[in-house]
Amino acid sequence: MKFVFFKEREVFKALHRNQNIHCDYGNCNQIQITHIFPYLASNIPIFAQNLPLMQWLIFWLVYPLLWLLSRLPFWLFYKVSDLVYILIYYIVGYRKKTVRFNLKTAFPDKSEADLKQIEKKFYKHMVDMFLEMIKSISISAAELKKRFELPDLAIIDKLAKERRSSIIVMGHYASYEWLTALQFYFDHSGYGIYKRIKNKYFDKLIRDIRGKWNSELLANKEATFIIKKQQRAGKMATYAFIADQSPKSRKNQYCTSFLGQNVPFFTGIERLAKAENMPVLYLAVDKVKRGHYKAVFKVITEDPQSLPDYTITDAFIKNLEKQIYNAPEYYLWTHKRFKHAQ
Repeated sequence: MKFVFFKEREVFKALHRNQNIHCDYGNCNQIQITHIFPYLASNIPIFAQNLPLMQWLIFWLVYPLLWLLSRLPFWLFYKVSDLVYILIYYIVGYRKKTVRFNLKTAFPDKSEADLKQIEKKFYKHMVDMFLEMIKSISISAAELKKRFELPDLAIIDKLAKERRSSIIVMGHYASYEWLTALQFYFDHSGYGIYKRIKNKYFDKLIRDIRGKWNSELLANKEATFIIKKQQRAGKMATYAFIADQSPKSRKNQYCTSFLGQNVPFFTGIERLAKAENMPVLYLAVDKVKRGHYKAVFKVITEDPQSLPDYTITDAFIKNLEKQIYNAPEYYLWTHKRFKHAQ
């Protein structure tokens, strides 16, 4: 095995040449690791030659810690989460500027004290949620089903009897890391749409975690093709999308009001539903208490081809807004959702 060492200044010079990564030598605490590795790989040849080794090494340094954390009993697991919250919120200050900007933008009438309270509750929930994804490495089916409840399956049973595939949409709200629990309630295949991770070892781990119990992940760039192919083959399935990402391109986007701001949304899900005549359901996940969630399906449409353009997208937004206004601390405020506000 060959170990590679980099001169610190060489790394920072390479980073400095990238306009998308802002970093002064000796002051690099705002850089995300997901931004650094792809850029170094193309600017430092020796790094590019050893990138697979680096990915393997990072994975096997981190994975044993993740596995051990996942094995902790829940009472101790959430004690660890409390400590991680202190680290993330008070010491690291992870994306505090973005969170505060988003909260002030979404709730201009709230006092500083109210916003601060939401902010702290949000960080506590965010840490819980991401650690719960780690807990999924070893959680049992019975435990997960107890913690992620889906009491009303009437619409799912109806569509199953009709042999119709469906699309589920939701936002980054409450718990989307435990969506794999949906498969406990389905007799047919379930698919989650996700963005592939650059590190192939972590990508496989995520697919293994979320692919338990007869569910599967589809990469977002391939999802439309695969869904249409399976529709042509007559395969019944449910496809879950997290639909509140902010589009980078002006292509295939729709601008509308969200939390008081005119922002763009993807329209691909709506266009897919219309093209394949697939019912669209909104999944409203609420946090009942720490480590426990309840989800309810709300029918957006069973006949998408009969609706005017953007009706499905608007319905999704209204459902998500209602949840956010009711309990804003459970929304993922670290994303730059208002970056492209018009």
